[in-house]
Amino acid sequence: MSTHTVCDAPRDAGHSDVCHICSIPWDAGYFDEASIKPAPQRQGQEVELARYALHPQYCGVLLYFVQYAESASGGTPGKDVFETPGYEWLLLCNGQPRAPYLPTSLIRNPWGQMSLPIHLRLEEGCTLRLVLRLVSSPPGIVLAKAGGRLMGRYWYNAVYGGAPNRL
Repeated sequence: MSTHTVCDAPRDAGHSDVCHICSIPWDAGYFDEASIKPAPQRQGQEVELARYALHPQYCGVLLYFVQYAESASGGTPGKDVFETPGYEWLLLCNGQPRAPYLPTSLIRNPWGQMSLPIHLRLEEGCTLRLVLRLVSSPPGIVLAKAGGRLMGRYWYNAVYGGAPNRL
């Protein structure tokens, strides 16, 4: 073919509605849920720190989660607590712990510091929760406040037919 001949292929050949790097649809939305609440004080008590529920027929990915803990004994709020013996941090999807973020007493992503991206895939209709539970009494440390933040993306799963909001 000569250099001045027009190719017969349509202009949008190979066009895709997903990112060629991460396979997430271009029209995906974001979620960002956060709160700071009083920490649990009785054994077995739990506090839901952040929650996001995907709509039916929508999938998603958790990009970041952040934890906050403030000791009842004072100190710099949120800066001095990196381990919370007696407390358990849980990242749950539909009530099930998500590996590799199984229940732990460590603060892996402290509030106010740069957190690491995780890219944890969320199945269709998942209810994602970040929970703090008091598992032993008396705990090794007493927390006054705890907080959590969940940030991620969600999109319509075309497997369920069509595409939403077609123009």
